[in-house]
Amino acid sequence: MNKTAIKNFAVEARVMLINAVTQLAYEFEVTENGTNDPAQESVNGRSLTAAEKNQRSQLIANIRQNGFTQTMEEAAYTWFNRFIALRFMEVNNYLPSHTRIFSDESGNFKPEVLSDAANVEIDGLDKELILELLENQENERLYKYIIITQCNALNKGLPEMFEQIGGWTELLFPRNLLREDSVIAKMITEIPEEDWRDQVQIIGWLYQYYNTEPKDKVFADLKKNIKISAQAIPAATQLFTPDWIVRYMVENSLGRLWAEGHGKPDDADWKYYLDEAEQEDPVKAELEKIRAEYKNIQPENIKIIDPCMGSGHILVYAFDVLIDIYRSCGWGERDAAKSILRNNLYGLDIDRRAYQLAYFAVMMKARQYNRRICSPENQPNLANFADVMGADTDMLSGSIRRFAEQFAFADTYGSLMTVNAPDDIDAAVSDFSPTFGLNMRQFDMMMKIYKILSQKYDVVCTNPPYMGGSGMNAKLSEFVKSKFPDSKSDLFACFIEKCGQLAKPHGFYAMITQHAFMFLSSYENLRKKLMQKTTVNMAHLGARAFDEIGGEVVQTTAFVMTGHIKDYKGTYARLVDTVGENEKRDLFLSGDKRFAAKQENFSKIPGSPVAYWVSENFIRAFENGRLLGEIASSKQGIATADNNRFLREWYEVNVEKILFDCSTHEESKTSPAKWYPYNKGGEFRKWYGNNDYVVNWQYDGAELRNFKKSVIRNPNFYFMPCFSWSLISSSVAAFRYKPKGHIFDVAGMSCFSNDKLHYLLALCNSSCAMKVLEVIAPTINYQCGDIANIPVIIPDSDEVENHVKELVKDNIDSCKTDWDYYEVSWDFEKHPLI
Repeated sequence: MNKTAIKNFAVEARVMLINAVTQLAYEFEVTENGTNDPAQESVNGRSLTAAEKNQRSQLIANIRQNGFTQTMEEAAYTWFNRFIALRFMEVNNYLPSHTRIFSDESGNFKPEVLSDAANVEIDGLDKELILELLENQENERLYKYIIITQCNALNKGLPEMFEQIGGWTELLFPRNLLREDSVIAKMITEIPEEDWRDQVQIIGWLYQYYNTEPKDKVFADLKKNIKISAQAIPAATQLFTPDWIVRYMVENSLGRLWAEGHGKPDDADWKYYLDEAEQEDPVKAELEKIRAEYKNIQPENIKIIDPCMGSGHILVYAFDVLIDIYRSCGWGERDAAKSILRNNLYGLDIDRRAYQLAYFAVMMKARQYNRRICSPENQPNLANFADVMGADTDMLSGSIRRFAEQFAFADTYGSLMTVNAPDDIDAAVSDFSPTFGLNMRQFDMMMKIYKILSQKYDVVCTNPPYMGGSGMNAKLSEFVKSKFPDSKSDLFACFIEKCGQLAKPHGFYAMITQHAFMFLSSYENLRKKLMQKTTVNMAHLGARAFDEIGGEVVQTTAFVMTGHIKDYKGTYARLVDTVGENEKRDLFLSGDKRFAAKQENFSKIPGSPVAYWVSENFIRAFENGRLLGEIASSKQGIATADNNRFLREWYEVNVEKILFDCSTHEESKTSPAKWYPYNKGGEFRKWYGNNDYVVNWQYDGAELRNFKKSVIRNPNFYFMPCFSWSLISSSVAAFRYKPKGHIFDVAGMSCFSNDKLHYLLALCNSSCAMKVLEVIAPTINYQCGDIANIPVIIPDSDEVENHVKELVKDNIDSCKTDWDYYEVSWDFEKHPLI
């Protein structure tokens, strides 16, 4: 698949279509800042037809509700969706007329419906009008008429993709489509035809790339502290999931549900299915009980949902896996396809265009197995939150009003929301009639969303939105803090909880998310909650799992969870050290870098990180040792709030005004010295060094203490011998000895111990400590609490401990000699080469 060609087309098509519909709006005297009078009878000296006047009035009403820019966006993507849907159908010969709309049989931009217009069979075509337009050689008008008639004809079987055209979107039908540089000409000539053939994935890629510029704008606005609006959430968070990761998630959730009760279907090509780790006997017994329940499941009873379905990639592959399952039970493909649409697949999304494309992708997948599937009775259980917006609940009453009020921010909360039924749901449904406040489509979509969110699922599978708290608008931020306090830091974490709520007790939920929840302290409560309720299998992807995302921005993991089983050994594929979609996929398929781990062991490590790859000895160190923080004190120091005022490099001041070896606060109170050695972290350097700065601590820091913005932390530890490290490191932490006399900074954190200082310094500078920090502090920031959580095993023999101390002292002396060789040291005497 030529993704570059697809991206270039989608980005350009959006601009072309927005310009085209905007120009048409101007021609009907509808502008962003104009009066836009809906009663206007003529435009630019031309009288409007009754149909045009009605369509223009609808357009103005839409603009008044949603704004001019949003309305033009909606018109552009509506035609974009229709054009790409028609293109997919014509290439795959899915159009009922079997006549190509945009090209000829050779794939050239030469619409077959025009060359054979007199004979084409499309429901609703007026043959007389066709002949009249042909005779008058009004090709542009004829082409518009055929496309609109074809879209309307498809409405019966695909109503959510091809809404009946006749309203304001018809008024904004793009012109000059037959030109060699038109948007559809580019679609035909720039995207290879084979990319459309039986590859519903192309719909998802087109959707993602169409959003390229809106997404860039969202992130540019975030830099200006402009929060992400409800309308911008889809563009900001939509990310098409690589195909192999979708297959991994679906095969290990939906596939596993079936395989554990019935065995894998003989002809199923589930190559991403993870074999289970060898389990202990009590675990096997518990698994047998659960799998006895799975044996009772019939194909038509399985329910799977993607609550953030985007363009439907996960649902489309789930369709294929369900076909495997149905076949294994003797079903024919045609009947299986009908049953899957009606009984198995469910999906939700906040974005209407994504909903339309997901709907279309699922229907086209069904069409692959049943050529007569596109009919009113065969419609999937999909819904979108945008369609319920705009209801005027003040105009409603009783249970309908209370029901509708729950959807006030549906396009912001999406599937995170909870919807309660009307007091008497049956009566509410039977009594409902469209009102000025709520139309039938809105009410039907509300009921659909309610039903989808209120039931439990055998499988929940999704790639949720990634959005940190700093990007959330006020309403969304308030909502997640209230409803998801343990996961409020990012939407993906909120969805981990929500998916667990949607799944049955021993159902499966599979997700690809950022891997931050596995390690960061802000998600510790979430981890503990998950460990009590779930068991996990995982493909830990790390950075660059998406070729569409450069750098280390998004580090991801794909996982499958189900109900908790004590001492269950989860299977983990560690793919973090490879780069690129294909490379990670190949490593996964190779079977290398696989680990089996009990998640109960994670809780033995401070913070309960998901450290599946560590050894038994690693775990045993925490079980048998003591934490460094129990033996020593690790502390943060001063935050001056004005370094230019209070700090100097030591050679910038009169050396006679520096007290290098102060021992106590009492000494600093009486000393005439103004400057004192200041530990501020610095570059990577072990054992000794980075003695660069001095701080104004005259009269025991009187000026600093009186500066309201400064923070004086842990003054009781000032001037004491310690070892120190830098808060931020490029990768490996480096710990340095500091003799008495130093004050320390917030970035030059320090550890103090009366009798174990040198032994602990040896431990912290060891590769063992770094292996621990990789688990408990996986970012480049090493906080005091991280160092305090390093496990320490004190040797039984004083001789061993003393030997370590002597080695440390030798290292310190060697590094001090090295530091003092250069003039940046205040103990410099002469250059070593002299």
